[in-house]
Amino acid sequence: MTTYDNTLNADGALIVGAGLAGLFCALKLAPRPVTVISPKPLGFGASSAWAQGGVAAAIGAGDSSHAHAIDTEIAGAGIVDEAVAESVTAEAKARIEDLARWGTPFDRNAAGEFQLGREAAHSKNRIVRVEGDRAGYAIMQAMIARVRETPSIRVVEGLTVVDLARADGRIIGVFARKLGDRYGEPVFIRARATILAAGGLGGLYAVTTNPPGVRGHAMGMAARAGAVIGDPEFVQFHPTAIATGADPAPLATEALRGEGAILVNDLGERFMPAIHPDAELAPRDIVARANFRQIKPAVRCSSTPARHWAPASSPPSRRWQDTAPMPVSTPSRA
Repeated sequence: MTTYDNTLNADGALIVGAGLAGLFCALKLAPRPVTVISPKPLGFGASSAWAQGGVAAAIGAGDSSHAHAIDTEIAGAGIVDEAVAESVTAEAKARIEDLARWGTPFDRNAAGEFQLGREAAHSKNRIVRVEGDRAGYAIMQAMIARVRETPSIRVVEGLTVVDLARADGRIIGVFARKLGDRYGEPVFIRARATILAAGGLGGLYAVTTNPPGVRGHAMGMAARAGAVIGDPEFVQFHPTAIATGADPAPLATEALRGEGAILVNDLGERFMPAIHPDAELAPRDIVARANFRQIKPAVRCSSTPARHWAPASSPPSRRWQDTAPMPVSTPSRA
């Protein structure tokens, strides 16, 4: 970037955020010049690296993007934008191919085809995985390596954006500070186009499985600039986080339930079959509410949280171990 006193000129587009969305956007814009701003070294602090189970895409035999969209609409219980669901699921296969081409080591069978798993609310096996439950970390490592070797992408680490810069009714760049410098004068970074890819707001909750620093800063900047924020209550969450008292909480990967794990309460009773036809593979909101009802002191005679169990009739199979080699874990920080 060219520097003029306290003003920097970014070449081409400026991307705020260096998780999967920001890095993917930068790679898609290549060979056009792009500057990516990341508060921390690439791979640290981004929610993307914490994702475990995998990526959903209708790429298996007998599956279709339309069937995937229908599953999405059913899970959404009447509040899904059907056009958006159809658009996103139609693109899923091509995006998986992009990630594979950029070096993501997705699990494959002996024939070289993607090894597909099952997760909640899906009628087909369509979860593309890496080492069972390490998809987020592996995808991010592949993307970071690809970004580092792409000459049109400049990564600026150690800066945190504090606001969008506006003039004549349009966004002309951002104001940023060095990470941790709350009182220093912001640097103005001028850009022809500014893209916000800076994460959600999961860290605002008392207990979360998201990075604690993800607190809706980008949404706040967008709102101050005049953007209309739609449906901010829809926050990605995990229904089987483990009540250890820690925040972020460790979780039991959803891939376990996809391979047959069941939920039981403190009395050893399985409770999901009575609540939903898909039992443990019901949509996340249904599973989460069911867990909450089991944990509430007014319902249970014990305060012990509901537990996430595999069938106990035999030792874990080789398939089980391959699916989730680290089934209960605190997400990786890198």
